[in-house]
Amino acid sequence: MSQNDRYTSPLSERYASREMQYIFSPDMKFKTWRRLWIALAETERELGLAISEEQIEELKAHAEDINYDVAKAREKEVRHDVMSHVYAYGVQCPKAKGIIHLGATSCYVGDNTDIIIMAEALKLVRKKLVNVLAELAGFAEKYKDLPTLAFTHFQPAQPTTVGKRATLWMMDLKMDLEDLDYILGSLRLLGSKGTTGTQASFLELFDGDHEKCRRLDARIAERMGFSGCYPVSGQTYSRKVDSRVVSVLAGIAQSAHKFSNDIRLLQHLKEVEEPFEKHQIGSSAMAYKRNPMRSERMASLADFVMSDMMNPMLVASTQWFERTLDDSANKRLSIPEGFLAVDGILDLYLNVVDGLVVYPKVIEKHLMAELPFMATENIMMDAVKAGGDRQELHERIRQLSMEAGRNVKEQGLDNNLLELIAADPSFGLSLDDLKKAMDPARYVGRAPRQVEEFLEEVIKPVLAENKELLGVKAEINV
Repeated sequence: MSQNDRYTSPLSERYASREMQYIFSPDMKFKTWRRLWIALAETERELGLAISEEQIEELKAHAEDINYDVAKAREKEVRHDVMSHVYAYGVQCPKAKGIIHLGATSCYVGDNTDIIIMAEALKLVRKKLVNVLAELAGFAEKYKDLPTLAFTHFQPAQPTTVGKRATLWMMDLKMDLEDLDYILGSLRLLGSKGTTGTQASFLELFDGDHEKCRRLDARIAERMGFSGCYPVSGQTYSRKVDSRVVSVLAGIAQSAHKFSNDIRLLQHLKEVEEPFEKHQIGSSAMAYKRNPMRSERMASLADFVMSDMMNPMLVASTQWFERTLDDSANKRLSIPEGFLAVDGILDLYLNVVDGLVVYPKVIEKHLMAELPFMATENIMMDAVKAGGDRQELHERIRQLSMEAGRNVKEQGLDNNLLELIAADPSFGLSLDDLKKAMDPARYVGRAPRQVEEFLEEVIKPVLAENKELLGVKAEINV
């Protein structure tokens, strides 16, 4: 069958990395099932059940070579994915066939695997998030002293620096990292809880020994690299876990969307541009265009992830008692696709920050066009020192500012506020005196120092703790 005559997900074809795609692949899923069956058999043997070392070795010998054809054929007959794979594993392991999945329900492999996969996916998201912070830290350090026009309501406001603006993007991501670390650290396995979460089948297997049931969970968790299992559950782990995980992804999407919006606005102003490759086409009609397509794609994927947050919330809130199966189809879509989309977002984020182009002359031009308005307080103080009346000068500056504003807006002229003030004898200041007040560095406050302090006290400790994760370079597919 041709690959071009069926639907393929753009998340795998265009956006997500191969590394993230593998985490949600059939191989990862079904190999984890087999690891869990081995962990169950080993632990049950340690706790006294009649399972031989030979049976366990047979299971281990076929942990990786999954006979998918047998499992698929069986699933067509029985309509049950777990029992199909139990059967297929048993075909390869005839001596161990009778003890595979002993005492367990489908959720033993299904839910524990979901937790393991989400944990691995969160680790990859975390690695990329740390690398985005590292790239932004370098950008903020480089441009910490470069004054730029700041905006509130997208209206010109008191100046900041390009580096200080970058710290705002970083602060959002730092909060996302804190949330991610908390959720990742709180993940536990479901364990072996049985059909309604009571462990009744295992209590029967262990002849009423409650302590062995507890040790079963603890040892399986340890074998799978987790600190423990959720202490209580129904047949499944609480679907609120999925909601908490996707909330972290949605938080990262929010932060990335904010960054992408800022870059798109800055590119419109021609102050900062995302990378644009030599042969890249911005528009099929307008050959001169340099569209911020990477930032737009980030925003588009972020919209998807933020809306995806509703899926696990709806699933968790509508589960009935110990479990229903209306979560299954939804989880198969919403969890992998949320992770694949965030993976694509972070690759784009890395790619954009790594190639950001800053145009200081344009930044200076825009700033200097507005700075006379922002310097009026300083000008007024200088005039008072020269003997002027503060209240009278305030009114004159207000009037002259309005006149200069009309010249700019109605006649398209340059801002001539300084010339108007110099021509007004009540100020007693020459044009040269006024121009001395136009040093942008006088108006950025503590911005350069704030960047230094933020990097030193907040970001550098994070990068030092995670230095083994640094060095990721993202490549985007299209």
